[in-house]
Amino acid sequence: MSEITIETPAGPIDGVLEIPEGAGPWPGVVVVHDMATYGSDIKEIARRIADAGFIAIAPNLYSRGGVVRCVKQVMSDLYAHKGRAIDDLQAAKDHLIAREDCTGSVGIAGFCMGGGFALVMASQGFDASAPFYPSLAQSYEKVFEGACPVVASLGSRDVVNIGAGPKMEKALQRKNIPHDVKVYQGAGHSFANKYPAAPLLRIVGFGYDDAATEDAWRRVFAFFGTHLTADQT
Repeated sequence: MSEITIETPAGPIDGVLEIPEGAGPWPGVVVVHDMATYGSDIKEIARRIADAGFIAIAPNLYSRGGVVRCVKQVMSDLYAHKGRAIDDLQAAKDHLIAREDCTGSVGIAGFCMGGGFALVMASQGFDASAPFYPSLAQSYEKVFEGACPVVASLGSRDVVNIGAGPKMEKALQRKNIPHDVKVYQGAGHSFANKYPAAPLLRIVGFGYDDAATEDAWRRVFAFFGTHLTADQT
């Protein structure tokens, strides 16, 4: 793991870069953290992505003051589909593309709030998008206008995204966008994130689910393997 600085239009932010073993070049993936924190969980996810053969970069959207000071503005940018957080994610993508060991093909994966950003960024220059239980209470018709291929993973017990899976799939079908949407029975919100107090969170529809997580990543890596292969430079 390498702690890095990402240059953005609003100044530098910190992030993590994970590189696969062996010889590149490799496609890249921007990894977007959830609303709660930027910490060890998202860094472990970046390593998992690198182990699957993709350069992973995880920008810290809370670099300018931490979650308490930044979350309101970051969420505002998410729902506006523009702003500093959007620029930060574009800068993370540009950071990957500028690397000699990157093919120039870049996807995005995100969780909860980060999943919402993965949906928004699907129409802003990325080559594939993998939202996990995206928090984005807006019309999918608007979000998917001009979107790249999407592989989405949700849980049937997700109290944040009730009915979101079928709605998302129908919108993707209407837009004729290549996609893979799956709702995991019995899984809740944040099923692919490892948080403290997991048993308590599971009671209220949150919490880690190993079986759902492993299957979701199998699908995501297969999907990325199909859509992140061509040199886009």
